[in-house]
Amino acid sequence: MGMILRGEVKEIQLGAFLMLLRVKEESHEELTGFVRAIRQQIGAPNNLQVDLDWSSYAGKKKQLPWYLLSSFLLADHGIRVVMHGASGHTTGRLYTENILEALSIPVAQSWQDVNDQLDQTQFSFMPLTVLCPELQRIMDFRNDFGLRSPVHTLSRLLNPLNADYSLQSIFHPAYATNHQLAAIALGQKHASVFKGEGGEIERRPEASCLVKRVVDGRADDQEWPKLLEGRQPQADNFNPLQLKQFWRGELDDLYGYNAVIGTTAIALQLLQKAQSPQQALLLAKQWWQERDLNRLG
Repeated sequence: MGMILRGEVKEIQLGAFLMLLRVKEESHEELTGFVRAIRQQIGAPNNLQVDLDWSSYAGKKKQLPWYLLSSFLLADHGIRVVMHGASGHTTGRLYTENILEALSIPVAQSWQDVNDQLDQTQFSFMPLTVLCPELQRIMDFRNDFGLRSPVHTLSRLLNPLNADYSLQSIFHPAYATNHQLAAIALGQKHASVFKGEGGEIERRPEASCLVKRVVDGRADDQEWPKLLEGRQPQADNFNPLQLKQFWRGELDDLYGYNAVIGTTAIALQLLQKAQSPQQALLLAKQWWQERDLNRLG
């Protein structure tokens, strides 16, 4: 991976390497090595205080990105959230960077921006084009290959600022154990990974949710019950302003409410703010009721 990032391989070698790994499926040991090499290349500062690392690499195509409201809710209670992600690698999806721009929330273009945004709002998003441009270039190969590559997996594990707590999501359940074991090998003390809506860190309210956790450096699995009965309809309007209206109480959305509460609850238990899923859900509902309605002005 170090050779790839330094441009010491030919494009044809890189393509073959990525696709062979995709067919074989990367092991947690390989993911661990990849992430270590990338962290060395990134050279992120070690003096930025951050509580929660939040990866966002999938994009949404069936539901609005309700997970963003969960991250804002946490930030408004003093939890310093750093989100990183990519956009544009898969057509027909709506990405975090696009939504933040529509909501007039600036994205970080430097580590100084991250520091300033954390101090001001306890939330910062850095796009992969800034965090590690070469990884974004490789991720964009998806449109040429017609397949995702290991970069889509390892990017979720980067935690560039070494936050004590890390949230990750997968689309294929089989990848969850690899994420969990790689996080442990990387020295991550607290992490949670689950199958989120569309591959983003967002609870699917109509389904039970297996959360594979790292608690004090040890693997632990936990089942969360469904929040809604019956399959919910796909969103028919992807206007980002609906998120603002929902936050302000100007719009009702049963799916959105449960997605926000469910996602927040998983984060709260990860952050050791609650001892059980039930307690976490109650606290998430309380925080939602007490939210600053003017935050997304």
